[in-house]
Amino acid sequence: MRDLKIPSERHPEKARKPDQAQPKKPDWIRVKAPTSQGYKETRDIMREHKLVTVCEEAGCPNVGECWSQGHATMMIMGEVCTRACTFCNIATGKPPSALDVFEPGRVADAVKKLGLKHVVITSVDRDDVDDGGAEHFAQTIRAVRKQSPGTTIEILTPDFIRADASVLEVVVRAKPDVFNHNLETVPGIYPEVRPGARYFHSLRLLQRVKEMDPSMFTKSGIMVGLGEDRQGVLQVMDDMRAADIDFLTIGQYLQPTPKHHRVDRFVTPDEFKSYETAAYGKGFLMVSATPLTRSSYHAGDDFARLRDARMAKLAQG
Repeated sequence: MRDLKIPSERHPEKARKPDQAQPKKPDWIRVKAPTSQGYKETRDIMREHKLVTVCEEAGCPNVGECWSQGHATMMIMGEVCTRACTFCNIATGKPPSALDVFEPGRVADAVKKLGLKHVVITSVDRDDVDDGGAEHFAQTIRAVRKQSPGTTIEILTPDFIRADASVLEVVVRAKPDVFNHNLETVPGIYPEVRPGARYFHSLRLLQRVKEMDPSMFTKSGIMVGLGEDRQGVLQVMDDMRAADIDFLTIGQYLQPTPKHHRVDRFVTPDEFKSYETAAYGKGFLMVSATPLTRSSYHAGDDFARLRDARMAKLAQG
C-alpha cells in the first residue's frame, strides 16, 4: 500500500490543485486502527499471492473489521487507474504493463485459502485495454468457480465506456452471482466528481445486465456528502429502480487527502435511516445505508438477505 499522504505520486493530475479543508470527522464514523491477528493473516495471504486490494488502495475505513474476518476485496488488473475521479484515492495514470494472465489463478488460490463463502472482486478502470478488462473479469470468475464451487461471487466492474457494447455479454455469461457497478453520485455533479464517466451510460449498463440475465442480482451504490441534495438522491433511487436494480448501498464520502474533492457535510445516522426507509419504499430488495457503508462491507451477509428477499417476493406472487 502506498503512502496516502503523497498525492503527487498517486495522483499527478491533482498535485497542482489547491488544498481543500478536511473537516473533523464526527464520532459516528471513527474506527479503530487494524491490529487483530486475523487482519495480519489476511494481509499476509494478499502479499503471498501478490494481490492488490481496494481495501488498502482506497483507504477503506472498514479494513480492520473486514480483514479480521478474512474478507478482503480483490482488485484486479493492476493498481493504477486510467480515470481521475476527484473522490478516489486509487493511483491514477498510465498502467505500467499489460494484464497479468496469471492473476485470475492467484485470486482463486487466495479465495480458497481464505475459505470465503462470498467474495467481492473489483478492478481499476483500464481504458487502455480494448475490452476494458471484460475477459479478464470472466477468467477470474471461472477460476474462482473451479477452485471454490460453493463460493458466491460478486463483481464490481468499470463502466466499459470505451469498449464495444458487446463486451458486457462476456462478463454476464461468466455468471457472477451479483453484478455491481456504482453510480457513485447524482448526475448533476458528475462533471466535477466523475469526469471520465457518464451517468446514463452507467445506469444503462446495469439495465442491460438485467435484460441479458433477469435472474442475476444487480447492485449499485452512491456516496453522500459530496454536494448533492436529498431530492437528487431520491431521483437516483427512482432511476435505479427503473433499471430494475435490486440492491442499493449509500455511504458517507470521506476525503482521502487535501487534494481530493471536499467533504460538503457529514450526513447524520438519522438521515441515512431515512434514505434506507425511502429506498425500501421504492422497491429495492436490499438496502445498506449507513455512514460506513461501502460496496463490499458485509457483502456476504447482505447477499444472503438479498437472496432471501427475492424468495419472499416470489412466494408472494
